[in-house]
Amino acid sequence: MFSKQKVFFKTFGCRTNVVDSQIMMSKLKDFDLTFSEKDANIVVINSCTVTNSADSTARNYINSLKKFPNNPRVIFTGCGVWTKGESLFKENKIDALFGHSEKEKINTLLKQEDRFFQAGDLKHLDETIIDEMKGKSRAFVKIQEGCDFRCSYCIIPFVRGDARAYSEEKILEQISILASNGFGEFILTGTNLGSYGKGLENKKDGLALLLKKISQIRGVRRIRLGSVEPIQITDEFKELLSEPWMAKQLHIALQHTTKDMLSIMNRRNKLEKDLELFEYISSKGYALGTDFIVGHPGESKEIWEEAIRNIHKFPLTHIHAFTYSKRDGTPSATMSGEVNGNVAKARLKELTDIIYEKNYIFRQNTNPLEVLIEQNKNGKYIGYDQYFNSIEVESNSDIVGDWIYVEDYTVQKNITKAKF
Repeated sequence: MFSKQKVFFKTFGCRTNVVDSQIMMSKLKDFDLTFSEKDANIVVINSCTVTNSADSTARNYINSLKKFPNNPRVIFTGCGVWTKGESLFKENKIDALFGHSEKEKINTLLKQEDRFFQAGDLKHLDETIIDEMKGKSRAFVKIQEGCDFRCSYCIIPFVRGDARAYSEEKILEQISILASNGFGEFILTGTNLGSYGKGLENKKDGLALLLKKISQIRGVRRIRLGSVEPIQITDEFKELLSEPWMAKQLHIALQHTTKDMLSIMNRRNKLEKDLELFEYISSKGYALGTDFIVGHPGESKEIWEEAIRNIHKFPLTHIHAFTYSKRDGTPSATMSGEVNGNVAKARLKELTDIIYEKNYIFRQNTNPLEVLIEQNKNGKYIGYDQYFNSIEVESNSDIVGDWIYVEDYTVQKNITKAKF
C-alpha cells in the first residue's frame, strides 16, 4: 500500500507565523502531517527574520536536520525568504523555497521533485478558511497583513509588505467555523494588528467594530489581541474594556520609555501619552504587557537610567524584552553609539526583574481566575487565566480543553498553583 510522505512544520517567530503554518497544514491533501521531526520526510521551515540572530537560528536548525534518519527534504518559507532565502538556496542548504503568497499552493509545491525558488509577492491575502487549529487549544486568527510604520530597527515591512486588511466577512466566517468546532478563545493577530481597517471602506475604527461583531458569534467566550500600538487605542476601543468577553490583558508596544530613544527609533508613540494610556487601562483591571528593546544604538547610561525610572511608573505586568540585535538593511544597523553586549544583557536583567516583581504583586490581587486548560505536563494541568498568567492545576480528572473557575490558589514567584 502506498505510504504518504510525512511533513513536519518548524515555526519560528510571531503568532502570524503560527497562523500561516496552520494554513499550510490545512492544505496538505497528499501528505501526512507529523509532529515528530525524526519521522518526517519533509521539513517545512516557517522562518522569522526580525533580527540577524533570527536568521542564524534558522540556519542552525537547518544544519541540525542532518542528524535525522530520513534525511528530510528542507523547504524554506516565511519572512526569511526575503532576506537570507536566496543565499541558503544557492548554498544548497535548502531544497526549495517559497514566499508567503505561495503558501496556499503548498500541496502542489511539495509534489515537485526538482528544486524550486518561488518568492512570490508582498500584496497577497490568503483565501483559506481553516476548520481547526492543529495542536492548539486557543484559536489564532489573522485579521491583517503588513505594516506602514517604518521604525528604524525593523525589517518586517519589507518582508511582509504594506498594511492590508482581510474583509470583515472572511474573519467572521473563519471565527464562526472555529467556534462551531469547539474553540472558545480567539487571539487576533497580524503584522500591525491595530491598523486593521486600512484599505476597507468606512473602517476608521475598524478594530473596535470588528471586536463587537466577533463577540456576537455563538461560542466565542474570550477574545485576546496580539500586540497593538499606543496610538491605535481609540475612544471606541476604550469603550470595550469592560466587556466580559475581552481578555483582561493587553499587549501594547512601547519599545522604550524615553523621549530620546523613541525619536532615535523613529517611533510614533509619545512617552507622556503612553503613561496616561497605561494608567487608564490599568484602572479598568487589566494586566498590561509591552515590547522593549534594550541596548539599541544611542542608549547611553543616562538614557537607560531615565528609562528605568519611567518603567517604575508604568503599571506593567508582562514584558517581551530583548537586547538589540542588528538587522541588516535597517537604519539602526548603521547608527553610531553601539551598546556593549554585556552592558545590554545586564540592563535586560534589570528590566525584566522589575516587571517580574510587578507581575508577582499583580497576581496576588486578582480573584477569581477564569482559566482555559491547554495541556497536561508532567501530571499537572497548565493553562492561562484572563490576565494571561500561567496557572498550574492539580486535578484527578482530565480537564484539558476545559474552562475552570479558580478562587483558591497559591501565588508563587514564577507561577500560580491551584487544585481543582
